[in-house]
Amino acid sequence: MILEGALSVKAALQSGRRTVNQLLIDEKKKDRDTAYILRLAKEKNIPVKRMKREELNEMAVGKTHGGVLAETQARQYQELSVCLETEKPFVVFLEGIEDPFNLGYIARTLAAVGCSGLVMPERDLSTSESVILKSSAGASERINWIMSKNPVEDLRTLKNAGLKCLCAYRDNAVEMYDADFIEPVVLCIGGEMRGLSRDVLNESDVNLVIPYSTDFRNALNASSAAAAICFEAQRQRQRGKNNERTSLSE
Repeated sequence: MILEGALSVKAALQSGRRTVNQLLIDEKKKDRDTAYILRLAKEKNIPVKRMKREELNEMAVGKTHGGVLAETQARQYQELSVCLETEKPFVVFLEGIEDPFNLGYIARTLAAVGCSGLVMPERDLSTSESVILKSSAGASERINWIMSKNPVEDLRTLKNAGLKCLCAYRDNAVEMYDADFIEPVVLCIGGEMRGLSRDVLNESDVNLVIPYSTDFRNALNASSAAAAICFEAQRQRQRGKNNERTSLSE
């Protein structure tokens, strides 16, 4: 497959989560970012082919690649166990997210807040990996990403490991500001069309709702909801760390 743009190619080279067959670089491109990419390629013994911009345009889907492409293999996904390697895991479970741009935007948020792992039902993303990687600004390559063959069983595994299951679902919900994100949690978010399945909701310990300041009743899209809730989780966790530091210094 072809990855497009310096951010995507750099992330693929740095993360080591896919095999990069070769780089395809505009023959006239000589900026600092490109020099860094070429240095990474040399360190990893990855072939580099200099090409005319017109040739690159023919190979790329879009025109915003900036003269940097990479031919790669599919991404390697992680095992569920990697989510439990941190002291207080924060895992996000996605269900029913079809739009690759939404997946990319969510991955960017998860990378920013330091999510322990993204879990979703197993599916073939090979035709949309480039879009996901580009829309995530390379973040989708950096996070732990688990393709689950049995989502409910994996949710139960996380719960048995001590994680509380929080579902973004309006019925019998508490406002997200009143939920506890400091302890280990798995946050479940569904797509706008169907939301979370009943099997997933049956595993919920607490349902969450994002409070609005108006009488607007429509749901946020999944990427917006993920950003709102995940940054509230980050705020609480950062506050908890600061309180721990204060207690230790007293």
